[in-house]
Amino acid sequence: MTSSAEYLRRLEGFAYFAGFAGSIPVANWMLGNFGTICPADNPCLIPVAPGIMAPSGVIMVGLALVLRDLVQRRLGIYWAIVAILIGGALSWAVAPPFLVVASVTAFLVSEFADLAVYTPLQKRGLVLAVVASSIVGLVFDSFIFLQMAFGSLDFLTGQIIGKSWMVIISIPAIAFIRRRDERLGIEAV
Repeated sequence: MTSSAEYLRRLEGFAYFAGFAGSIPVANWMLGNFGTICPADNPCLIPVAPGIMAPSGVIMVGLALVLRDLVQRRLGIYWAIVAILIGGALSWAVAPPFLVVASVTAFLVSEFADLAVYTPLQKRGLVLAVVASSIVGLVFDSFIFLQMAFGSLDFLTGQIIGKSWMVIISIPAIAFIRRRDERLGIEAV
């Protein structure tokens, strides 16, 4: 890899890192402050499909799952875990402790599930790796977060649909990154 390709890889990696770490407190903040419906003692909700609602943080978490893979591709797994911890620490300023603990726990567990899928697939294709690992990660994340934060899986379907929308929307950008990486000789870490 040339020095300019290496510089670009690291620069993009730290941009993805900042986006990923920042998405965690934003998602946690959204749960209590942003939605079409904000019932008392429940998360704010948004529609994700006809007749299906999900906690509003689902938008940012879906994006976070994709950014997490890009952080790993550019900087490595260590940096993805550090981003989760930083995002969790920042969340203490904007969300109740029970949400922060549930969020960080869910992200860490889903990170390792994501890792088990993403790492072997990334050499076969970035789009496939990101989509497959994000789907696995979002199921783990949704299940763990909802159970820990709310003691209920009532919004599981909405969580999975909402996060899946963000993964689907990201596919053209991921395909662009993969093609550009090949053209510039940028390799995954």
